[in-house]
Amino acid sequence: MTPESLRPDQLLPDDLRIASVVFDLDGLLVNTEELYQAVGSDLLRRRGKILSPDLLDAMMGRPQQVALATMIAWHNLSDSIETLAAETKKSFSALLDSRLLPMPGAVALVEALVARGTACGVATSSGPDFAHDVLERIRLRHRFAFVLTAADVVHGKPDPEIYRTAASRLKIPTHTMLVLEDSQAGCRAAVLAGAVVVAVPSGGSLQHDFTGVRLIAESLDDPRLHALLRQHALT
Repeated sequence: MTPESLRPDQLLPDDLRIASVVFDLDGLLVNTEELYQAVGSDLLRRRGKILSPDLLDAMMGRPQQVALATMIAWHNLSDSIETLAAETKKSFSALLDSRLLPMPGAVALVEALVARGTACGVATSSGPDFAHDVLERIRLRHRFAFVLTAADVVHGKPDPEIYRTAASRLKIPTHTMLVLEDSQAGCRAAVLAGAVVVAVPSGGSLQHDFTGVRLIAESLDDPRLHALLRQHALT
């Protein structure tokens, strides 16, 4: 059976308790994957190139330096990573002011977990300034015990370092940490770390390979996700 075909009470051992929940950021808590796609498409259009679905998949969930290096190699661009990063930042800032939104169910889920006494954190491939800015904009920064970013690790997703670091910050075994991710790279990182992983894909990530996850949820509003969290809550 596939993860999405199982009932919540079949997904985890009865005696397993979820001590904390760690969220990805882009495309999971906020709609920034959609915004990145718009910026990337414009950036490549100005160079006579196209942001294809395959290139988007190769970039999704990766640290910016890796994602832009992938774009450069894919299209044999003459630009440096620094040039593309500066152009991306300028274009993205304008979109944040007008189009940034929390993903469906994100605010309600975080608030419910915090009210229940469940420690929550963020583990993102984005940089610290961006991550903190976005979380402040949607009024959720104060709800998280920590925000881990690309600056906190040597190896980005799909390497498991960021999720092992998250478990260390929380002082819990990784198998008692539930991770919510939207991309293949992010889910792979969390699975390799030994966490309980729920994929919440949307848009371009709907066709990703989510091998090892316990559930593929339709959104952060998915009743199966909420049932899993209730049934296996530590508190």
